[in-house]
Amino acid sequence: MRIIVSLIGCILFLTDLLGQTTAPKLIITHLSGDFYIYQTYNTYKGSRISANAMYLVTDKGVVLFDTPWDTTQFQPLIDSIQARHQQKVVICIATHSHEDRTGGLGFLNQKGVKTYTTTHTDKISKENGRQSARYLIKNDTSFEVGKYRFQTYYAGQGHTPDNVVVWFEKERILYGGCLIKSIEAKDLGNLADANVKEWAFTLRRIQTKCLHPQFIITGHDDWTSKQSINHTLRLIKEFKKKNEP
Repeated sequence: MRIIVSLIGCILFLTDLLGQTTAPKLIITHLSGDFYIYQTYNTYKGSRISANAMYLVTDKGVVLFDTPWDTTQFQPLIDSIQARHQQKVVICIATHSHEDRTGGLGFLNQKGVKTYTTTHTDKISKENGRQSARYLIKNDTSFEVGKYRFQTYYAGQGHTPDNVVVWFEKERILYGGCLIKSIEAKDLGNLADANVKEWAFTLRRIQTKCLHPQFIITGHDDWTSKQSINHTLRLIKEFKKKNEP
């Protein structure tokens, strides 16, 4: 009996170890047309959490929206894009100053990629010793890359003081980053730099500007629902009810 129990214990240990070593570090999923979602992972409060980001393939090269959270996946992402699309990454736009968005800027700078953040993000990044972009966005800015046109939009404070979204009006794709919570989220997550009082107003401005999105890409977890903004508004309301007099 002791031998059987020991064997079962070894099998469970090996299964758990194998599960840990084979867990994917980089997942790329086709969104629509030339748009792709890529996910990397890191640990937050003891749990393995996905970070969602996006890239766009154009005839002028690939545009990244945010960098991988997992530092070991900077080069694998570049290699995967090259192998899959035979294109180089030419631009990266980071949507706020946290490491899950800007952590790879230094790496991309060395690769000759044109990296962008807002001046607000750059200021916060420098104050916290984080990576800086080569180019700064002073105001809401429209970009044209190949046949695609999109705009960075700062609607106000929320998850961070500097969080921006990216809006593809023609394709109806809203890249919300961590400002918008997944429908899987049970709470508002990391509030270290958040402004919960302004968050709902910021989201309402986005809803007014970015009409009828077909896709809303959240910063973490499931990104497939069109209800993620409304879900975030509910989470904000619940938080205020519990924490404000």
